[in-house]
Amino acid sequence: MGKLSVVREAVAVAVSANLPVILWGSPGTGKTSSVLALGESLGLPVEVVVGSIREPSDFAGLPVLREGHTWFAPPRWAERLAATGSGLLFLDELTTAPPAVQAAMLRVVLERTVGDLVLPADVRIVAAANPPAEAADGWDLSAPLANRLIHLHWEVDATAIAEGFTHGFGVPELAHKEPPGTDEIARARALVGAFLRIRPELLLVVPSTPDQAGRSWPSPRTWELAAVALAACAAAGVDDAVRAQLVVGAVGEAAGFELLTWIRNLDLPDPATLLADPSAPLPSRMDQLHALLGAVVAYVRSDGTAQTWQQAWTVVARVAGTAPDVAASAAKGLARCRPTGTSLPTTMLDLVPILRAAGLLR
Repeated sequence: MGKLSVVREAVAVAVSANLPVILWGSPGTGKTSSVLALGESLGLPVEVVVGSIREPSDFAGLPVLREGHTWFAPPRWAERLAATGSGLLFLDELTTAPPAVQAAMLRVVLERTVGDLVLPADVRIVAAANPPAEAADGWDLSAPLANRLIHLHWEVDATAIAEGFTHGFGVPELAHKEPPGTDEIARARALVGAFLRIRPELLLVVPSTPDQAGRSWPSPRTWELAAVALAACAAAGVDDAVRAQLVVGAVGEAAGFELLTWIRNLDLPDPATLLADPSAPLPSRMDQLHALLGAVVAYVRSDGTAQTWQQAWTVVARVAGTAPDVAASAAKGLARCRPTGTSLPTTMLDLVPILRAAGLLR
């Protein structure tokens, strides 16, 4: 699979999962046409907003009096998206937008809010930008805005373009697949959380220069983007190259590749298999135990049955013998998802010190 095909699939995965994404590439390489084709294939109306010709009020709203109160009126493009109930907002030429306009875009990207209008949850956001050196009157992307997006590099090659000219520039089929469910996202969050327990220094790494700050870097917000991207890739069944594009695009190369390498080397038992056979071998490393119990809690929450919930306590009790801190963290998660009316398993009696340390008993 060529680089351009990988990036196009990554964009489709991001749009299906409602993850805000930005495409970095030279002018005239087909970023806009590809986004328009993706929106058409999904049946989503596309609103193109070009940053270089907009004012801050085009995103923050224009103050007007309405019924004796100040109302920040949204522009027509936002009203059209709200009226439709879904759509694709394409923010083009971000690096030609001056800092004041970029600042006004922050709430649009993060909160889907334009003036006093809240965009529907089904409105997807895709942005595009030329590197500042290739943009007319270019500006570096501000760090707060950059940290709200997954960054993908739109690299074209002659073979892909020639193929498109000959057979047409199609849209990846995975664009039509369903986004990840809450259970899939919970499992991915547990995985990312386990990784950050062993690499806490990667939780927040603020770049020291403007050009680095205008790209992807690790923060709690971008680790959340990475977790949802992992879940979306699992749901879409894409290959490792697409997953790497999205994870690295969220948290940067160093942190992203370290997470992906760690996941690849985990070698964990399946939570369902482990719950069915509580005597099955457990991993010995602390990071593996964190990841495994996180996956078990996510599986129990998804299953929702009393039997599975009670079986999980047996696994927690086994881990408590060698790693009480890991067991305490899992105990908190299990306590929150106890099925209504479920009796407490006798296994919990052996966990009283652990539960007390976790703040679940007084």
